[in-house]
Amino acid sequence: MAHTLGDLPYAVDALEPYIDARTMEIHHDKHHATYVAKLNEALAKHPELESRGLEDLLRGIDQVPEDIRTAVRNHGGGHVNHTLFWAIMGPGGGGEPGGTVGAAIAKAFGSFDALKEKLSAAAVNQFGSGWAWLVVKDGGLAVQASANQDSPLLSGAAPVLGIDVWEHAYYLKYQNLRPKYVEAWWNTVNWAHVDELYKAATA
Repeated sequence: MAHTLGDLPYAVDALEPYIDARTMEIHHDKHHATYVAKLNEALAKHPELESRGLEDLLRGIDQVPEDIRTAVRNHGGGHVNHTLFWAIMGPGGGGEPGGTVGAAIAKAFGSFDALKEKLSAAAVNQFGSGWAWLVVKDGGLAVQASANQDSPLLSGAAPVLGIDVWEHAYYLKYQNLRPKYVEAWWNTVNWAHVDELYKAATA
């Protein structure tokens, strides 16, 4: 069964002034759509994989046939990463996390401010295109970065929060000022959804 591009869970201008409507439109309707199309193109060569979920394929990337492995890693990663990215943002977001994930962050990093500093640094210092992540790994929270569209699923981690630092995620508004984008991005975080992802990853 072919993968599909879901709708944004809010209007393209809902994250203004932090992320502009035109960036959201291009990012979702063009970039994410291309990952979905290229993923489907690759998987069509191996119909036997259609019954397996994408997260399962990424977790077992070494078992994906070699002729489509890179495409599944890149485009499948892009699809999974962006699907999460849209969901962990929302209008009226930001502030400090509460609930289960808020307590877990305080336990793992000492405070939310400490996590924010560490994750922001990972995002700003990621060389070239990539992501900075808050993940659940071995039952605990950790910060990691990945190049290109590599998903934390490739290394057995479960992403619960991610900052996209590909230039197409911010360049129209922020140009080369990635740190300004990262600082503004924190005002978009939908902590209620992050809490749900954390609970699911630790269940």
